Amino acid sequence: MSRMLIKNIRLVQPEGELADGTILIENGRIISASTEPIDDWSGECFDGGGSVALPGFIDIHIHGAAGADFMDDDSTAAGKVAAALPAEGTTSFLATTLTQSPERISSSIHYGRTYMKGSGEGAAEMLGFHLEGPFIHPDQAGAQPSAYICEPSMDQMYEWFGDTLADLKIITMAPEQDKNFKITHELNERGVIVSAGHTTADYKTLSEAQAAGLSHLTHYGNAMRGLHHREIGVVGAGMLNKELFCEIIADGIHLSPDMLKLVVQVIGPERLLLITDSMRAKGLPDGSYTLGDQKVTVSGNEAILADGTLAGSMLKMNEGLRQLKDIADITWTDAIALSSGNAARRLGVFDRKGSIERGKDADIVLVTEDFNVQYTFCRGKMSFAHDSTGRRKMNLDM
Repeated sequence: MSRMLIKNIRLVQPEGELADGTILIENGRIISASTEPIDDWSGECFDGGGSVALPGFIDIHIHGAAGADFMDDDSTAAGKVAAALPAEGTTSFLATTLTQSPERISSSIHYGRTYMKGSGEGAAEMLGFHLEGPFIHPDQAGAQPSAYICEPSMDQMYEWFGDTLADLKIITMAPEQDKNFKITHELNERGVIVSAGHTTADYKTLSEAQAAGLSHLTHYGNAMRGLHHREIGVVGAGMLNKELFCEIIADGIHLSPDMLKLVVQVIGPERLLLITDSMRAKGLPDGSYTLGDQKVTVSGNEAILADGTLAGSMLKMNEGLRQLKDIADITWTDAIALSSGNAARRLGVFDRKGSIERGKDADIVLVTEDFNVQYTFCRGKMSFAHDSTGRRKMNLDM
């Protein structure tokens, strides 16, 4: 039996305040998280150095990192991304596809499923797939390769994921391409989150799709009809319709700082999900990379196609939280909701992820007050340490 006590940390309390506490882990799960001191502990111990303990981040929209992309025709791609993510505090993710040929998407799903079956400790956990495209509108393709856009097809999705649509968690599609919203309704009935993205839909169309089961907006504000005083579009729907959940890329580029502040104030942290939408260049130097066989130029925090179109991001989850703290003054409670709690609830895994509570996976990130990641634990195993002290801090006396 593997047991470890994480001491000298601060826990987020229900009202958002911080309190000194400890977390006891056993066999990869949380046994207790308490502000009460443990005076008689003699087992393995880890000193958190006064860090703030948050539930591990869940990125539900990510294409790649560390030189790898989930669309690579490569069995090692998912593992490379999963190994890199704990450095930004991410302990779970959805592998996100790109609009490509049916064969290329099928290959991506095959390799991703192979990784899911064989993945072990020490890396972020892949929870399934986010199918972004190919059922989108060509006029809002963005960085999605338009040559492969096609009409929505349940038969095609069954071919990719099987009769039960196992492992398909979210699909981004243009609702106006779904005649009578039949596919939206069927996907919703099967437990798949249907998200509007890369869409020209107006508010009326979006609301009709919502009545059929659509409940989510992909990278809110980007590749969708914007807010206008005579037609409030998809952006307006996200503000007005209280049942819609909205992904946000908080890099200050995809949404300006002023827009980020507005979104947090109007929509609220309870309906927002922080994502990265990052591509393979995240964590690597500036230069030329690819996204779906398209050349992408990366400079600083920006990734663009030759025509200037944004092509994903370089954002890390902890950096997104720092931006939201600086711009919108989010609380610690807000940070948990935005980075893990809302996603865990949406994906139906809140029974084991999304908060630091007894019985849940020991997915824990220890951060400074400005969200610098100090240590990350994936299902109880240290998967990232900001320096060499991680090893030395183990097995200390209380």
